[in-house]
Amino acid sequence: MLLQLLVTFTLCTTLPLAHSHYNWSPSSSSAAVAVHQSEWRPARATYYAAVDPRDVVGGACGYGDLERSGYGKSTAGLSTVLFEKGQICGACFEVRCVEELRWCIPGTSVIVTATNFCAPNYGFEPDGGGHCNPPNAHFVLPIEAFEKIAIWKASNMPVQYRRIKCRKEGGVRFTINGAGIFLSVLISNVAGAGDIVAAKVKGSRTGWLPMGRIWGQNWHISADLKNQPLSFEITSSAGVTLTSYNVAPKNWNFGQTYQGKQFES
Repeated sequence: MLLQLLVTFTLCTTLPLAHSHYNWSPSSSSAAVAVHQSEWRPARATYYAAVDPRDVVGGACGYGDLERSGYGKSTAGLSTVLFEKGQICGACFEVRCVEELRWCIPGTSVIVTATNFCAPNYGFEPDGGGHCNPPNAHFVLPIEAFEKIAIWKASNMPVQYRRIKCRKEGGVRFTINGAGIFLSVLISNVAGAGDIVAAKVKGSRTGWLPMGRIWGQNWHISADLKNQPLSFEITSSAGVTLTSYNVAPKNWNFGQTYQGKQFES
């Protein structure tokens, strides 16, 4: 599926805060440096212009309505070699236009969050219409983001990209869905590395329970956690673990979003 990303830069919803703490180790710090100071690498970029209001909803990372999730138009769909089967969802990249001096806007770059997957089209060659085919590193941007670095007539542009720290307003958000004893949690608005590699949940009557990844940044567990305040422990790809206690109150409900503290950015 090709992209459905979009819309507005801020989320105006007030969410309950929770207490949190960070667990750091020297090895985690080294990993963070590797993630956040990556070198510029070559890629290409195209854009899309959404015409259907439904394009603000969806995407292979599971963030749903990108306006409500706070990602706005600062988003990108990534080709297979960059998408890492969804592990990269939530990571942030700086992208700049290079080489095409007719079309590039000098001295500019755009920062985007990975929110979607640009599927390969094997009916075309990678150097033809198959822009997102392996081994291509390719970004598909909303036209609003593309036009910050290049003139729209450029179409398929050579660019450079690098992984950077994510900076987000507010805390990490936990959106609880499911039914009965099936609990699905969307983890979004993550600063620092941006992508989550492990998650645990704890009720007031349980120990820490590991959660499994469904897809993108949706995590799940089968456990009866109703009528218990919920705490979450999440680990980023930088090796940093953040524990947020009593994020959701005892009377939490499916379909609700709760907010914890935030990774350092």
